[in-house]
Amino acid sequence: MAASSGVGAAADRGDSECILEPLSLPESPCGVAAVEESPSVPCIFCEEYFPQAEQDQLLKHMIIEHKLVIADVKLVADFRRYILYWKKRFTEQPITDFCSVIRTNSEAPVEEQDNYFLLCDVLPEDRLLREQLQQKRLREILEQQQRERDDISFHSICMFCDKEFTGNSLQCLYCEKTFRDKNTLKDHMRKKQHRRINAKNTEYDRFYIINYLEFGKSWEEVQSEDDRELLDNLEEDWSDWEEHPVCAVCLFCEKQADTTEKLCFHMKEAHGFDLLKIKAEHGLKFYQQVKLVNFIRREIHQCRCYNCKEMFQSKTELISHMEVTKHITFLPTRSTWDQPQYYFPTYENDTLLCTLSDSEDELTAKDQSEDVPIISEDISDLEALRQSSVLNQLLREENNN
Repeated sequence: MAASSGVGAAADRGDSECILEPLSLPESPCGVAAVEESPSVPCIFCEEYFPQAEQDQLLKHMIIEHKLVIADVKLVADFRRYILYWKKRFTEQPITDFCSVIRTNSEAPVEEQDNYFLLCDVLPEDRLLREQLQQKRLREILEQQQRERDDISFHSICMFCDKEFTGNSLQCLYCEKTFRDKNTLKDHMRKKQHRRINAKNTEYDRFYIINYLEFGKSWEEVQSEDDRELLDNLEEDWSDWEEHPVCAVCLFCEKQADTTEKLCFHMKEAHGFDLLKIKAEHGLKFYQQVKLVNFIRREIHQCRCYNCKEMFQSKTELISHMEVTKHITFLPTRSTWDQPQYYFPTYENDTLLCTLSDSEDELTAKDQSEDVPIISEDISDLEALRQSSVLNQLLREENNN
């Protein structure tokens, strides 16, 4: 679901309870390009307006305030027209006529349950709207391309050679930086290999005709399908395969380890948290371990002790408190963390989840690894074995005949 990385908690619990933006464990920081001002888009339900460039903020607002989730929003060709259409339709009929209802915390008391509404192309009207918007955008793009072909007033300089066409453009196509002169720009594009448009820049997506080739698929998905077809026709050669170790991150600090054993040992020695012991004592299956890890990740991210629920200003203060009070060692009641919402990872790149194993799998592997006694054949009297052999008897019968 492209509209959100997961369904957040209810708005009446405060924004601090919601994790609506994708989280990532420590990695190399990435730059975020600034965006220009763009037309505003209204909320479907209220009078709030958001710049079109801040589409994610509008989606977040509708989830928190109105509990509406829009599926595959990145594949909507014209987001503003899409929102305006549904804003009008929701004034004409109840939202339940159009949206699937998702109930969270279904096993909790009624006052703690929430209903979220999913708007997606499973609804025929929504699918038809998306197809019409896509076709309309395709026509606009084709018309724009034709106007550019017929435009005889265009003047510029070729970005690959010295041929001049009256006018000047000193902006790099890839990173969009502006330079003081043509030679500096040429050197930059040559050294940085920027002699192309940045395929990851979503501002260009609406101009790629391939995005309109198949409904509901972006150019990346179409291209990956083509690449898979090519790979299927090639002979597989794994001789140069090099496996790179994947590191998991500690639940309570930024310590990383390339094996689960090393990480569990670190958490036990440094923090007093014995994951393997907890797993054995509580008989945790794989998915229960997943929910427990996601629960702890979430509480630590929010700087809240998962035992006494006390909030802290920083993770350092929180961990210090939990280690001193021994709150880090013991888990809260199972009903606190064994909830459906903790199936979803708190961090998108949480490798620890991939290294968890089921207790039954470990027992099976252990049983298989135990030594099985093998009784060898008695060969103390080889001559007697040869004489009594069935093969010898058959040979003698053959010779007599």
